Amino acid sequence: MAATESTSTSKVINVAVLGNPNTGKSTLFNALTGATQRTGNYPGVTVERRVGRVKADDAELLLTDLPGTYSLCPRSPDEMVAVQFLLGSEIAERPPDVLLCVVDASNLKRNLFLVSQLLDLGLPTVIALNMTDVAQRRGLEINLDKLASELGADVVPVQAHRRVGLDSLKQAIQRAAQQRPTAVNPHNPFPAAIGKSLERLKAVCPDDCSLKQFVVTRMLFDGEGTVTDRLERFVNQPFLENLPKEKECILSSDQISIGEHESRARYDWISKLVEEAVHQRTPTRRAWSARFDDWLTHPVWGLAVAVVVLTAMFQLVFYLAEPASTAIDWFQSLSGAMVAAVIPEGMLQSLLTDGVVAGVGAVLVFLPQIMFLFLALALLEDSGYLARASYLLDKFLSRLGLSGSSTFPLLSSFACAIPGVMAARVIRDPRERLITILVAPLMSCSARLPVYVLMISAFVPNERLLGGWLGLQGLTMLAMYSIGVIAAIVVVWVIRRLILRESSTEFIMELPNYKMPQGGLVLRRVWEGAWAFVQGAGTLIVAVTILVWAAGYFPQEIPDNPQAAALTTAIEEQEIRMAELQIQLEAVTDTSEREGLALTIAEIEEEVAELQNEYGALRFSNSYLGRCGKWIEPVVEPLGWDWRIGSAVIAAFPAREVVVSTMGVIFGLGGEINEENESLRKKISNARRPDGSPLFTLPVALSVMVFFALCAQCASTLAVIKRETNSWRWPVVTFVYMTTLAYVAAWAVYQISSRWFG
Repeated sequence: MAATESTSTSKVINVAVLGNPNTGKSTLFNALTGATQRTGNYPGVTVERRVGRVKADDAELLLTDLPGTYSLCPRSPDEMVAVQFLLGSEIAERPPDVLLCVVDASNLKRNLFLVSQLLDLGLPTVIALNMTDVAQRRGLEINLDKLASELGADVVPVQAHRRVGLDSLKQAIQRAAQQRPTAVNPHNPFPAAIGKSLERLKAVCPDDCSLKQFVVTRMLFDGEGTVTDRLERFVNQPFLENLPKEKECILSSDQISIGEHESRARYDWISKLVEEAVHQRTPTRRAWSARFDDWLTHPVWGLAVAVVVLTAMFQLVFYLAEPASTAIDWFQSLSGAMVAAVIPEGMLQSLLTDGVVAGVGAVLVFLPQIMFLFLALALLEDSGYLARASYLLDKFLSRLGLSGSSTFPLLSSFACAIPGVMAARVIRDPRERLITILVAPLMSCSARLPVYVLMISAFVPNERLLGGWLGLQGLTMLAMYSIGVIAAIVVVWVIRRLILRESSTEFIMELPNYKMPQGGLVLRRVWEGAWAFVQGAGTLIVAVTILVWAAGYFPQEIPDNPQAAALTTAIEEQEIRMAELQIQLEAVTDTSEREGLALTIAEIEEEVAELQNEYGALRFSNSYLGRCGKWIEPVVEPLGWDWRIGSAVIAAFPAREVVVSTMGVIFGLGGEINEENESLRKKISNARRPDGSPLFTLPVALSVMVFFALCAQCASTLAVIKRETNSWRWPVVTFVYMTTLAYVAAWAVYQISSRWFG
């Protein structure tokens, strides 16, 4: 990659914004760019890309906010994107002209490691010394001239959250853009022995390699890192032949890894620099934040606080979002009614109300939960508590093969797996993030509750145990929620031991400073999370809803069916009779006679509705969806099901709770019912098989509940998994493994309980 010699004549300066996590990088980016930002994903990856523009005198700065990273030896997709962008690879529209590195002034020693690696690129660099107010409160005096001299870069003090120092920062970027790469002071933090190895490798490196210092350093120290694969295009065969010899030369001097040699050298250089450039003005006192951390990370008190915070977040996501979701449901019903009032009854009306409106509603109904989840996560993360809770809970989840970062995604999945999967973005390790995404749908979300309520209330005896302290129905509900957790533990163990057998990366998390969350940044994260769901998953959810509607609607005709013909005739006769009575009602003036006619008309309307529901049940059995249920009946028969239950399960693919309304259609009650409908409970309790035996029994009810506790009957979740992993592979894997697990578990429960309960 050849950096431009001068951009003084150019109106656009391309600036890469980098920094460690928790340095205020995003706050600074927002303060600089404001409303000019645009957000998307990098091509081929799910990592978020934010670009913004800002005017600076006669130039325009094009800022790209790269994912936070601790070093240029990446361990996550986010960190890999940052390195690829700096190398001018396929994800970068153009290589950066200036590097803007955001540094926490109160934690220079940790942050300067990344700066030291960035200086190897030889590109014009500006250091934004953020959180200078925090450093001052801690009694730190920073010699900016000394720091700038040693780094060979402008160092600009800023307070991003207060918008202090932004003009000076923009001016420094413009000055840096006018530098030639050769004018940048060479950076060499290494001892003589390592320096000689670097010089020998540079000597055999091709002369046209414009990133010689960076390429040589990274290929020497990264070992088998993913960066080295991308750097091989910069070197030649003599370099590759000499590289192992130089590594061996360095390793022979001490019994530590090659990466530790780099860390030791850079931190020795950083320690010397900080000692010279930073002065502790007042005696060091133990900060209140450290004393606060003693409580928040305590194994007892910290865990109690974490439980309270997690419970509050769960309540926020689940209960506070419920009124908004209910309002969306109401608006969906109102929209459907308005469409039905305008469009005549028929296929178009059904398509719009049961397909399009229902599909859009299925997307929007999740928005409140997603928005409240991202609100909670943004507040916890921006305040500094999220890192502490993850650190505290890591010791428990690490025994399962996860880390503390998985806590919030998994807990959120009890409300809804969709925001839970999206919350997995906070997990830095790619393997752990993938595992969390794969098991998050196993948590019993609110969509499964209608199935549990219907089956438990209809078939589980309302008996009391332990002197009346425990109810059998309540224990059954608890068992349904617990089975998903147990299954998740088993799945994680299997994945860690048999599939992703590589050892997981050590959980290292820097505890950020406590601070008040920034309102603008929090709201932006909420908006971006909600929009990402609507944009990425909404189209697929609507499409699946329409496909399932079509499968249940077509074909309309029921040929050669005497029962259907009889129902059609009965409906027509009753409608004719109702029309005649309506004419009489309009002609009659006597009050008592009018009341009698109105009552008769109402009774006929109810009878017509019942006949139409029965006809709807017949039509459903003849539909493509009903035929699919009959086709899979031999497969689901070992679970105690027949085609009717199988059809309801298929129809529930857009959303699990749809199984209740589908059963209402199948059993002749219509689709406008819920799990608490007493008529539906009686209908399914009295349903019979062809041989006269009951269709639903306690073993069948348990089988249905266990299946829904473990299955992947949620197109919305699968769509979000596809978006978050940027591949169809993982939603397919999720659907296959969860469906297989659900089938086996439902079969086992039915077979065992049938022997127990007869």
